[in-house]
Amino acid sequence: MYNLLKTMTSLHGPCGYEQPVTRWVKETVEELVDELHVDGLGNVIARKRGTAPGPKTIITAHMDEIGFIVKKIEENGLIRFEKLGGHDDRILLAQKVQLRTKTGLLTGVIGTISAHFAKFDDAQKVRNHRQLYIDIGASSKEAAEQLGVEIGNPITWAPSMEFLGNEQTGRIVGKGFDDRAGCAVIIQTLKELQKTDFAGEVIAIFTVQEEVGLRGAQVAARNVEADVAIALDTTAVSDTPEETMDQTLHLGKGTGVKVIDFSLIAHPVVKEKLLHLAKDKNIRFQHEVFPGIGTDGGAVSLANKGIPTGVLSIPSRYAHSPVEVIDLGDLEATKELLKEFILSLKEETSFSFI
Repeated sequence: MYNLLKTMTSLHGPCGYEQPVTRWVKETVEELVDELHVDGLGNVIARKRGTAPGPKTIITAHMDEIGFIVKKIEENGLIRFEKLGGHDDRILLAQKVQLRTKTGLLTGVIGTISAHFAKFDDAQKVRNHRQLYIDIGASSKEAAEQLGVEIGNPITWAPSMEFLGNEQTGRIVGKGFDDRAGCAVIIQTLKELQKTDFAGEVIAIFTVQEEVGLRGAQVAARNVEADVAIALDTTAVSDTPEETMDQTLHLGKGTGVKVIDFSLIAHPVVKEKLLHLAKDKNIRFQHEVFPGIGTDGGAVSLANKGIPTGVLSIPSRYAHSPVEVIDLGDLEATKELLKEFILSLKEETSFSFI
């Protein structure tokens, strides 16, 4: 899935401005499914029917990535910005970004003072993002506008993806793994289902605006009747040395089977089925108990009359940064467990709570 993910993370699609990703997903997935449409918010909803009767299963991941939006162009050509999604102001300084205009993409950097001036500054100060600016090389407001900059232009981290260390580590670093990695898992699963019989119907939903409140999933799930759902997303590991890390979720130790987060208590029957399959098929997994995160699974579970929902999480370091890190083995384990879940479903399969 390395090449698939590299292509997907190169696409420019922050919250609310996912058009390049929506377009690419539509064109890529439509040949793998029986039916596909894009709803008014930008969600891609694709249906693939199995060869036998069975449950209707939602598999979902979000297409948006965190980013920024142009708020103001200063007279000297520097750009003020607002956030799209959750950022840590401490890591914004001196990062490369990419700004999307009607005429093309522009490279910029989030400005910071020279190290030579640091002695005159407060070393403990973390400047709010509203005090920061993006430099695109324009010498004036007029020059910036000539480059195509307008209020409301979306901005992401500059695209990058490569092996961390080298290929031997099996780990990759880049932006937008949250949640293009989940999208890649769904697409690869759909490809592999092309050659396999399965029961029921798979409803793949690629959502928008997850990072600003699970908005796309709320809209999409309300318009889909389903018997069960599996959401795919990344999750923050706790395996680094900081004092707040509790060493409960690790990079490279398998897919995370969600137990609870702030948006969802995983449906016990769905969760237990995922755990059973992981053990039976020797797929590496970890239990995930992490109240500091939420996924589209939370929104899907509340749709219609309630949809039994589980979540598979791809462990990630340095989430919501331009240098997110995931392990390809974890990515593969997530895909394998999702596929085995779909293949295990029969006409009589039920996810009744009691």
